[in-house]
Amino acid sequence: MGLSQISAGMVYREGDLNLARFKRVGFSKTQSSDNFITDSAAGATAFSIGEKTYNGAIGLDSLKKRKPTILEIAESNGLSTGLVATCAITHATPASYIAHQPSRRMNEEIAYDFTKTDVDVVIGGGKHYFETRKDGINLLDTLRNKGYEVVDSTVDFTKLTSSKFYAFSNNYHVPSMKDGRGSFSEKASLKAIDVLSKNKKGFFLMIEGSQIDWGGHDNDADYIAREMVDFDITIGKVLDWAEKDGNTLVVITADHETGGFALDSGSIKNKFIKGAFTSKEHTGTMVPVFAYGPGADEFTGIYENNKIFHKMIRLFRFKK
Repeated sequence: MGLSQISAGMVYREGDLNLARFKRVGFSKTQSSDNFITDSAAGATAFSIGEKTYNGAIGLDSLKKRKPTILEIAESNGLSTGLVATCAITHATPASYIAHQPSRRMNEEIAYDFTKTDVDVVIGGGKHYFETRKDGINLLDTLRNKGYEVVDSTVDFTKLTSSKFYAFSNNYHVPSMKDGRGSFSEKASLKAIDVLSKNKKGFFLMIEGSQIDWGGHDNDADYIAREMVDFDITIGKVLDWAEKDGNTLVVITADHETGGFALDSGSIKNKFIKGAFTSKEHTGTMVPVFAYGPGADEFTGIYENNKIFHKMIRLFRFKK
């Protein structure tokens, strides 16, 4: 999600975005430890452990050493934690907050790492990697034995009363907006907040608008814009909640930009854009960081992506 992805969403929303409500904006430098162009695993791991690492790493530093993630640190400090994604929860970005594996491709190993944590709420795709595994272990039963309620798309997760649950919307990835995902992201995010915010000590929640990136890989401007609009609607609902709460920090950023996307022409009135691309892969451009709430001033300026972890740790007043 770079500036052009945000601009495409703005056009589709007739000139406005919930992101425009954020008054504190900075820029993150996305390079990984071994490459000018980061992948999502290294980018998200920089956010989660506070160190630059190699492309493909999940929750490991550049020497392949396991480091505690901010989600795990939040757990150890008594906060509630959650993940919401519009992809498989074992995919690179959500996995980087939970798992510790040398490669993002190790979906089954990443799924097993989920059973080692006490994350409270997980909503997304990826049921296959928990249930239909090469080792024959049904991790859904393992999660149930740990006290989780585990449901799939046949159950309306918004009506769950449990304080600890996994809601799998799909065996693999969640459908795109083009394919009828609907208001999944908005509903999942608000449900997670409703559950996690009951903890008086607070909570940490990572929400990903996963498929903005996939539209870039496909060089599909309409795909990008639709996913950006969906993410922005979710951002608006989260921001509404945070404004009422008065004590919650909201940070919006990206692992990287994808596609070298640019807007060649368009019409806000007609909600039309003509996109151009330099690549089907990621690029090395800086990405914006938006912040609202207590400590938002910390996120202005230009800095390395791993600094976002340290800013959050400092504001939470955590002891690592």
